[in-house]
This record gives sequence, structure tokens and C-alpha cells, in this order.
Amino acid sequence: MNILKNFALGALLATTTLVSTSLLAQPAMDMSGMKEKGMSMEMSNGEVKKIDIEAQKITLKHGEIKSMDMPGMTMVFRTQDPSLLDNLKVGDKVKFNAEKREGFIVVTAIEAIK
Repeated sequence: MNILKNFALGALLATTTLVSTSLLAQPAMDMSGMKEKGMSMEMSNGEVKKIDIEAQKITLKHGEIKSMDMPGMTMVFRTQDPSLLDNLKVGDKVKFNAEKREGFIVVTAIEAIK
């Protein structure tokens, strides 16, 4: 019985070592497929047209969002974090990142251009 326990413990240790070693060998982030997932790497340019703090939404007139193959237009975005809207006002020129999440396009980062 002791031999069986030792064997099981050894097999568990070997499996854990193999799995953790293979995870460490993986790249930090697989960037392939980000376009299909709507994940933005490059900031897009825009202008703030409306801010709705209660609804956590911002209306932006934006240029092309290359990561999502989206042409320039004016549209309403949800925000990942309502505090992203704190230092913005209508008329501000901005750079922003947006991602598709749960069927919506969400602003994940935004900053006024000075």
C-alpha cells in the first residue's frame, strides 16, 4: 500500500512539474486572433460629443478603429469604468481603446489630447 501511495504522489508531482513547465514556456500573450475578438492594441482618435455619467456611456465621433475593421463614425460606447469619464468634457479631442465585450463595444481606456 505504501508503494502505491508513493507511486501516486510521484506521478502527481511529475504531472504538476510538466504542466507548470509547459505553461512557463508559453508566450505571455497570444496576439493572434485579437482582431476577431475586437481587442484593440492601437489607440483610435475621436472627439467627445456627449457624456452620460449615469448610464456610463460616451458618444464619440471617431476615426477608423483598425482593430475592429470599423470605419469612422459617431456612436455611443459603454465604458469599462465610469471613472474614465471623470476628466472629459464635450468637445475634447481624445485617444481611446475599445473592445467587444458581451455583444457591446466598450471603451477600456481614454485620454484627452492636449
